[in-house]
Amino acid sequence: MEEHIVKILESGYLTHDVKFFRLERPDGYTFIPGQATDVTVNTPALKDEKRAFTFTNLFSSPYIEFIIKRYTSHKGVTNAIHQLKVHDELILHEVFGEICYKGKGLFIAGGAGITPFIAILRDLKKKKEIEGNRLIFANKTSKDIILENELKELLGEEFINILSEEKTKDYQYGFINEDLLRSKIIDYNQRFYLCGPPAMMESVLKQLAKLGVPKESIMMEPM
Repeated sequence: MEEHIVKILESGYLTHDVKFFRLERPDGYTFIPGQATDVTVNTPALKDEKRAFTFTNLFSSPYIEFIIKRYTSHKGVTNAIHQLKVHDELILHEVFGEICYKGKGLFIAGGAGITPFIAILRDLKKKKEIEGNRLIFANKTSKDIILENELKELLGEEFINILSEEKTKDYQYGFINEDLLRSKIIDYNQRFYLCGPPAMMESVLKQLAKLGVPKESIMMEPM
């Protein structure tokens, strides 16, 4: 079993309950934008408690980066990770994941489900291939939007936010539904990239099916 003990180099808050963590990068440790790995905290109490997190750094970065949301109701691994400091250790395992860029399309994310798309969009921007892609990002409130300014810079008017628990003139209100998707889908033959909470993903899959989007056009992790 592949294991790499790495130290935290830097961390900081992105939202009230989301932090980024930059870690030492093991020699020869490679991944494709969109992929993930299981992570454990290198302490006796938690080293067997694995949680999957997606790489958000560019492949060329000298460090590994994760963006991690804290789930206070769980009182588990994400809470413990948020309390870690520089020089504390995490353990990285094998790289895995089905999400990868297969061509221009519509990215649909809910909450922390944006993380696989961060590395993909950063990589496309670096390659000057981001044009023609669009992102719908669903959150509860505006304070929950991860990397809002960077995503605006990356995508401009192709960055669409929808909030389910906050009404404001600056964002769309409600949930991702058939009407919203119909208004934002330019090409039904394009790729569709989907990641978010299971209930959201199930709902969006049903809406895409109603709109005639073929299953083979949808890129997501198995549910």
